Amino acid sequence: MASRPPVCDYEGSRYSTEFWTRDRRYEDLAERVALGKILPPAGQRIIEIGAGAGRLADLYAGYDQVILMDYARSTLLEARQRWGQDGRFSFVAADVYRLPFVPGVFDTIVMVRVMHHLANVPQALAQIVPTLRPGATFVLEYANKRHLKAIARWMARRQAWSPFDESPFEFAKLNFDFHPSWMARRLREAGLSITRELAVSHFRLPFLKRLLPPHWLAAIDGVVQGTGRWWKFSPSMFVQARAPHTTIAASNKQFFKCPLCNTSPLTETPVSLTCPACAASFPVIDGIYDFKQA
Repeated sequence: MASRPPVCDYEGSRYSTEFWTRDRRYEDLAERVALGKILPPAGQRIIEIGAGAGRLADLYAGYDQVILMDYARSTLLEARQRWGQDGRFSFVAADVYRLPFVPGVFDTIVMVRVMHHLANVPQALAQIVPTLRPGATFVLEYANKRHLKAIARWMARRQAWSPFDESPFEFAKLNFDFHPSWMARRLREAGLSITRELAVSHFRLPFLKRLLPPHWLAAIDGVVQGTGRWWKFSPSMFVQARAPHTTIAASNKQFFKCPLCNTSPLTETPVSLTCPACAASFPVIDGIYDFKQA
């Protein structure tokens, strides 16, 4: 098994309350507008990787089963408190580089505000793509290196790095901006076909957010998001991609596998999942399937 890249861990943070404040209401609304355009409205099984406290989970009402996955157990506890009464929901603490799901199990995968924390995008995609059913949808968001503010700062010689250099740029520890061309190549190399691209959060500027109500800004953003097919200069890019038809489709009864040796099915009790091959055991704590230490 390949060595695991470093992981950004929000365990114990107050991300859901300290980051998603009223000041970011516009960003939340703009992202919801984008997802409304590229997220399939219904299906059998959807997973959100990096779901945090379940901010976007209300968008998955058309799915029979919803899996909220995050590396931080503390944020999943928040999600469970919010969504745990809905029997369609399951909560999984796991590492994107060692996913505990059998191949071909998901109709749709959503990954928003996660890609910018990935030190090894190809390795993560190598885990994600096999879990998609043939022709399934992968909706992802990434932080765009080539946005207008970065270009202006570079041209004014107020930043050293070039937004036109295609290499990922780590602007803080485990926080990366990506060039659209670089990201498109990584997706194609993983076997995905890009079907739609949206440019999102054009108006992520403090003076604009003070000047106009967030729902107005989000509505205007929604009008111009479609320019992402050609105009990739916004700070956030949303991509709809299709899985190849060569992936495997899992049966309805197949779900978890051992992230250490890939054996499935696992032996399940109310308090744990155990691999019959390597004897690895994964606890079920407070309604959360915990594969974090795999």
